[in-house]
Amino acid sequence: MNATVLPAVYDTTSVPARVLDLLDRAVTGLLLVAVTVMVAVVSAQVALRYGFNRSIDWADEISRLAFVWSIFLAVPLGVRQGAHIGIDIVVLKFPAAVQRALRRAAAAVSAATMGAIAWAALGVALEQWDELMSTLDWSVGWFIVPVGLGAGLSALHLARIVVQGPPAAALGSAE
Repeated sequence: MNATVLPAVYDTTSVPARVLDLLDRAVTGLLLVAVTVMVAVVSAQVALRYGFNRSIDWADEISRLAFVWSIFLAVPLGVRQGAHIGIDIVVLKFPAAVQRALRRAAAAVSAATMGAIAWAALGVALEQWDELMSTLDWSVGWFIVPVGLGAGLSALHLARIVVQGPPAAALGSAE
């Protein structure tokens, strides 16, 4: 068996591991709420528009907001499982120990990048906080908040990969 597909043994009892698991559960809950809101609002809007010739003024903004939240909250969950697309044609030419080192180095660079994105998203959200959406009395900063949350949690998962190694490919995955 190739050493790169052996499962990475993650410490699940440490405080950081439990905190990361708790954050993942919270993000999963928020993701489910966002998708539910998006589907419910869009479905209601379609039914009202085509069935009753009416519409909901705020449906477009709420559904767009829920879509943005669902996309950016799903990203760290994919990072956690190693589900994102990677091109490893060159990496696979090296011995297993070099492959692991390269994957950890890539995770380190990616963690730093995600940390920078999270920091920048915080700044943008704060800059735009006083600007309101056109149909709701809500800040447009709420469109940027999930970018920062997703990038921050992704950075934590990538840091875990740097320390403990990449997760194993799941059975039935594309790999």
